Amino acid sequence: MRWRPRAASVVNSPSTAQLLIDDYDVPPELITISYPGTDRGETAKGSTDGVVRLVSVGAVVPRKGFDVLIEALAPLKNLPWRLTIAGDRTRDEATSAQLDADIASNGLADRIDVLGALPADRVAALYVAADLFVLASRFEGYGMAYAEALSHGLPVVGTTAGAIPDTVPPNAGVLIEPNDVKALTRTLRMLIGNPKERQWLASGARQAGAALPTWEQSAKLLAGAIEALA
Repeated sequence: MRWRPRAASVVNSPSTAQLLIDDYDVPPELITISYPGTDRGETAKGSTDGVVRLVSVGAVVPRKGFDVLIEALAPLKNLPWRLTIAGDRTRDEATSAQLDADIASNGLADRIDVLGALPADRVAALYVAADLFVLASRFEGYGMAYAEALSHGLPVVGTTAGAIPDTVPPNAGVLIEPNDVKALTRTLRMLIGNPKERQWLASGARQAGAALPTWEQSAKLLAGAIEALA
Protein backbone atom coordinates (compact mmCIF):
# COMPACT_ATOMS: atom_id res chain seq x y z
CA MET A 1 0.00 0.00 0.00
CA ARG A 2 1.33 3.41 -0.94
CA TRP A 3 -0.19 6.61 0.36
CA ARG A 4 0.90 9.97 -0.97
CA PRO A 5 -0.31 13.11 0.80
CA ARG A 6 -1.37 16.02 -1.32
CA ALA A 7 0.55 18.54 0.75
CA ALA A 8 1.86 17.63 4.18
CA SER A 9 1.51 15.39 7.22
CA VAL A 10 1.64 16.23 10.93
CA VAL A 11 2.70 13.40 13.24
CA ASN A 12 3.22 13.06 16.98
CA SER A 13 6.76 11.64 17.14
CA PRO A 14 9.93 10.97 15.12
CA SER A 15 9.08 7.27 15.25
CA THR A 16 5.71 7.85 13.60
CA ALA A 17 7.38 10.08 11.02
CA GLN A 18 9.80 7.27 10.19
CA LEU A 19 6.89 4.86 9.74
CA LEU A 20 5.39 7.18 7.13
CA ILE A 21 8.75 7.46 5.37
CA ASP A 22 9.54 3.74 5.43
CA ASP A 23 6.10 2.20 4.90
CA TYR A 24 4.27 4.81 2.83
CA ASP A 25 7.04 6.62 0.93
CA VAL A 26 6.08 10.00 2.38
CA PRO A 27 8.87 12.50 1.61
CA PRO A 28 10.52 13.67 4.85
CA GLU A 29 10.19 17.31 3.85
CA LEU A 30 6.39 16.94 3.91
CA ILE A 31 6.32 15.79 7.54
CA THR A 32 6.02 18.04 10.58
CA ILE A 33 6.56 16.52 14.02
CA SER A 34 4.30 18.06 16.66
CA TYR A 35 4.57 16.34 20.03
CA PRO A 36 1.38 16.35 22.10
CA GLY A 37 1.43 18.81 24.97
CA THR A 38 1.94 17.73 28.56
CA ASP A 39 0.66 19.57 31.61
CA ARG A 40 3.25 20.18 34.31
CA GLY A 41 2.50 17.99 37.31
CA GLU A 42 3.30 17.94 41.01
CA THR A 43 6.57 16.13 41.67
CA ALA A 44 6.15 12.54 42.80
CA LYS A 45 6.78 12.08 46.50
CA GLY A 46 6.82 8.30 46.53
CA SER A 47 6.09 6.01 49.43
CA THR A 48 7.27 6.43 53.00
CA ASP A 49 6.44 3.01 54.44
CA GLY A 50 9.06 0.88 52.70
CA VAL A 51 6.58 -0.46 50.12
CA VAL A 52 7.51 0.53 46.56
CA ARG A 53 4.45 1.88 44.79
CA LEU A 54 4.20 1.00 41.11
CA VAL A 55 1.65 2.74 38.88
CA SER A 56 0.56 1.74 35.39
CA VAL A 57 -1.78 3.90 33.32
CA GLY A 58 -3.40 2.77 30.09
CA ALA A 59 -6.51 1.24 28.60
CA VAL A 60 -6.76 -2.49 29.25
CA VAL A 61 -6.13 -3.66 25.68
CA PRO A 62 -3.56 -6.14 24.32
CA ARG A 63 -1.24 -3.38 23.08
CA LYS A 64 -0.51 -2.18 26.63
CA GLY A 65 1.04 -5.51 27.65
CA PHE A 66 -0.56 -5.93 31.07
CA ASP A 67 -0.26 -9.70 30.65
CA VAL A 68 3.52 -9.29 30.36
CA LEU A 69 3.61 -7.04 33.42
CA ILE A 70 1.69 -9.47 35.63
CA GLU A 71 3.87 -12.39 34.52
CA ALA A 72 6.99 -10.34 35.24
CA LEU A 73 5.82 -9.40 38.73
CA ALA A 74 4.83 -12.94 39.74
CA PRO A 75 8.39 -14.02 40.75
CA LEU A 76 8.83 -10.89 42.91
CA LYS A 77 6.44 -11.74 45.73
CA ASN A 78 9.31 -11.65 48.19
CA LEU A 79 9.87 -7.94 47.53
CA PRO A 80 7.87 -5.06 49.04
CA TRP A 81 5.76 -3.61 46.23
CA ARG A 82 2.19 -2.76 45.27
CA LEU A 83 0.85 -2.04 41.79
CA THR A 84 -2.07 0.20 40.85
CA ILE A 85 -3.46 -0.03 37.31
CA ALA A 86 -5.64 2.83 36.06
CA GLY A 87 -7.25 2.61 32.65
CA ASP A 88 -10.44 1.96 30.73
CA ARG A 89 -11.58 -1.64 31.21
CA THR A 90 -14.46 -1.45 28.70
CA ARG A 91 -12.60 -1.33 25.38
CA ASP A 92 -11.75 -5.04 25.28
CA GLU A 93 -13.78 -7.20 27.63
CA ALA A 94 -11.75 -10.33 26.90
CA THR A 95 -8.46 -8.62 27.75
CA SER A 96 -9.96 -7.15 30.91
CA ALA A 97 -11.20 -10.57 32.01
CA GLN A 98 -7.81 -12.10 31.22
CA LEU A 99 -6.07 -9.45 33.34
CA ASP A 100 -8.24 -10.38 36.33
CA ALA A 101 -7.56 -14.07 35.71
CA ASP A 102 -3.80 -13.53 35.44
CA ILE A 103 -3.73 -11.60 38.71
CA ALA A 104 -5.71 -14.32 40.47
CA SER A 105 -3.78 -17.27 39.02
CA ASN A 106 -0.46 -15.72 40.06
CA GLY A 107 -1.68 -15.09 43.60
CA LEU A 108 -1.31 -11.30 43.30
CA ALA A 109 -4.81 -10.14 44.19
CA ASP A 110 -3.57 -8.66 47.46
CA ARG A 111 -0.76 -6.76 45.66
CA ILE A 112 -2.54 -5.27 42.64
CA ASP A 113 -5.42 -2.79 42.43
CA VAL A 114 -7.17 -2.46 39.06
CA LEU A 115 -9.19 0.74 39.24
CA GLY A 116 -10.56 1.25 35.75
CA ALA A 117 -10.80 4.68 34.12
CA LEU A 118 -10.26 7.60 36.51
CA PRO A 119 -10.62 11.38 36.26
CA ALA A 120 -7.43 13.33 35.59
CA ASP A 121 -7.04 14.54 39.18
CA ARG A 122 -7.10 11.00 40.57
CA VAL A 123 -4.59 9.80 37.97
CA ALA A 124 -2.33 12.71 38.92
CA ALA A 125 -2.61 11.71 42.58
CA LEU A 126 -1.48 8.18 41.67
CA TYR A 127 1.61 9.56 39.95
CA VAL A 128 2.45 11.75 42.94
CA ALA A 129 2.18 8.84 45.38
CA ALA A 130 4.18 6.41 43.23
CA ASP A 131 7.85 5.39 43.16
CA LEU A 132 7.89 3.92 39.62
CA PHE A 133 5.79 4.09 36.48
CA VAL A 134 5.70 0.80 34.60
CA LEU A 135 3.97 -0.14 31.35
CA ALA A 136 4.94 -3.05 29.09
CA SER A 137 3.57 -1.58 25.85
CA ARG A 138 3.81 -3.52 22.63
CA PHE A 139 3.54 -0.29 20.63
CA GLU A 140 3.07 3.44 21.23
CA GLY A 141 2.71 6.10 18.58
CA TYR A 142 3.76 8.60 21.25
CA GLY A 143 2.98 7.42 24.79
CA MET A 144 1.01 10.05 26.70
CA ALA A 145 1.14 8.16 29.99
CA TYR A 146 4.94 7.96 29.77
CA ALA A 147 5.09 11.73 29.25
CA GLU A 148 2.70 12.31 32.15
CA ALA A 149 4.89 10.19 34.41
CA LEU A 150 7.94 12.21 33.43
CA SER A 151 6.07 15.45 34.07
CA HIS A 152 5.73 14.27 37.68
CA GLY A 153 9.41 13.34 37.90
CA LEU A 154 8.54 9.67 38.07
CA PRO A 155 11.10 7.08 36.88
CA VAL A 156 9.85 4.94 34.02
CA VAL A 157 10.08 1.24 33.28
CA GLY A 158 8.85 0.65 29.75
CA THR A 159 9.73 -0.87 26.41
CA THR A 160 11.52 0.13 23.24
CA ALA A 161 8.32 -0.25 21.20
CA GLY A 162 7.35 2.50 18.79
CA ALA A 163 7.92 6.05 19.97
CA ILE A 164 8.67 5.34 23.64
CA PRO A 165 12.45 5.91 23.22
CA ASP A 166 11.59 9.28 21.66
CA THR A 167 9.86 10.24 24.92
CA VAL A 168 11.88 8.52 27.66
CA PRO A 169 15.63 9.31 27.69
CA PRO A 170 18.12 6.80 29.18
CA ASN A 171 18.63 8.84 32.36
CA ALA A 172 14.89 8.86 33.13
CA GLY A 173 14.01 5.19 32.89
CA VAL A 174 14.84 1.68 31.78
CA LEU A 175 13.44 0.42 28.48
CA ILE A 176 13.45 -3.24 27.48
CA GLU A 177 12.34 -5.11 24.40
CA PRO A 178 8.56 -5.64 24.24
CA ASN A 179 7.28 -9.06 25.42
CA ASP A 180 10.53 -9.82 27.27
CA VAL A 181 9.14 -11.03 30.58
CA LYS A 182 12.48 -12.07 32.06
CA ALA A 183 14.12 -8.73 31.30
CA LEU A 184 11.17 -6.91 32.85
CA THR A 185 11.42 -9.07 35.97
CA ARG A 186 15.15 -8.34 36.27
CA THR A 187 14.59 -4.61 35.82
CA LEU A 188 11.81 -4.44 38.38
CA ARG A 189 13.79 -6.53 40.85
CA MET A 190 16.73 -4.17 40.54
CA LEU A 191 14.73 -0.97 40.89
CA ILE A 192 12.40 -2.15 43.65
CA GLY A 193 15.44 -3.11 45.70
CA ASN A 194 17.60 -0.10 44.87
CA PRO A 195 16.27 3.26 46.11
CA LYS A 196 19.44 5.10 45.05
CA GLU A 197 18.96 4.00 41.45
CA ARG A 198 15.33 5.12 41.60
CA GLN A 199 16.45 8.50 42.93
CA TRP A 200 18.97 8.87 40.13
CA LEU A 201 16.34 8.06 37.50
CA ALA A 202 13.86 10.40 39.20
CA SER A 203 16.33 13.25 38.74
CA GLY A 204 16.53 12.43 35.03
CA ALA A 205 12.75 12.15 34.83
CA ARG A 206 12.34 15.64 36.29
CA GLN A 207 14.73 17.04 33.68
CA ALA A 208 12.96 15.20 30.86
CA GLY A 209 9.55 16.25 32.13
CA ALA A 210 10.58 19.90 32.25
CA ALA A 211 11.69 19.71 28.62
CA LEU A 212 8.38 18.33 27.31
CA PRO A 213 6.33 20.78 25.25
CA THR A 214 3.30 22.40 26.82
CA TRP A 215 -0.05 22.28 25.05
CA GLU A 216 0.45 25.91 24.04
CA GLN A 217 3.80 25.13 22.43
CA SER A 218 2.37 22.08 20.67
CA ALA A 219 -0.57 24.09 19.37
CA LYS A 220 1.73 26.79 18.00
CA LEU A 221 3.76 24.21 16.09
CA LEU A 222 0.63 22.64 14.65
CA ALA A 223 -0.75 26.06 13.72
CA GLY A 224 2.52 26.89 12.00
CA ALA A 225 2.30 23.74 9.90
CA ILE A 226 -1.26 24.62 8.86
CA GLU A 227 -0.30 28.22 8.06
CA ALA A 228 2.57 27.00 5.90
CA LEU A 229 0.07 25.11 3.75
CA ALA A 230 -1.99 28.26 3.30
